[in-house]
Amino acid sequence: MAKESDSFSLVRLNIGGKKFCTTRDTLTQREPDSMLAAMFSGRHTVCQDPEKGFVFVDRDGKHFRHILNWLRDGVVPTLKNSEYAELLQEAEYYQLLDLSFADFSYACIKNVFFSRANLLCAKFRDVDAEGAIFHNATLRECEFTGANLRGALLAGASLQSANLQDACLIDCSFCQADLRSAHLQDADLTNANLEGAILVGANLKGAKLSNANLRGANLQRAYLRKVNLRDTHLEGAKLDGANLLGAIRRH
Repeated sequence: MAKESDSFSLVRLNIGGKKFCTTRDTLTQREPDSMLAAMFSGRHTVCQDPEKGFVFVDRDGKHFRHILNWLRDGVVPTLKNSEYAELLQEAEYYQLLDLSFADFSYACIKNVFFSRANLLCAKFRDVDAEGAIFHNATLRECEFTGANLRGALLAGASLQSANLQDACLIDCSFCQADLRSAHLQDADLTNANLEGAILVGANLKGAKLSNANLRGANLQRAYLRKVNLRDTHLEGAKLDGANLLGAIRRH
């Protein structure tokens, strides 16, 4: 027989007609700033079905089991391409923005919205994230090796020590992004906008920077050895201490 305190911790949810049973700890511990944590923190009164005690939430319940499994185990499910966008839309609704250490490797997450999310140390190896939105996201020490980020928005993102080796970054926006000590070896930054970005100590060995906008960027101590900068816009950029040995620059 369950203890009385255990029974009190059970929570019954009706998400758009789908029924779920979980615990208060699951809903409150992993993401204490989420909407679900606030609902079941004990600070607020929630309306329950008087007969069976279900709390109704007016959302599509299709992906809610994935929401619960994320709160339980921190595991991102393997989904069909279009379903990632649906799941992340639900995560945004429930204010689940802590996706640190999540593994999205090899997924198709085109045009998915990650703005302001905490993606510390997340893995995006070989993902197709064309057009994805990472505006003001925390991406420190993330793994983007071989990723397709063509046209992605990373303005204001925190990318310190992120690994973007061999990534397709064509037409990306990194305006005001923090790329200190980032690994950008052999990345394709053609037409990328890095105006005002912080690239102190970044490794750009072999990177393609054709028509890239680095106006006002901080490239102090960056590794630019033998990089072709002939068509790169560097007006107002800080290059103190940068390794420019053999770099090709416009005359």
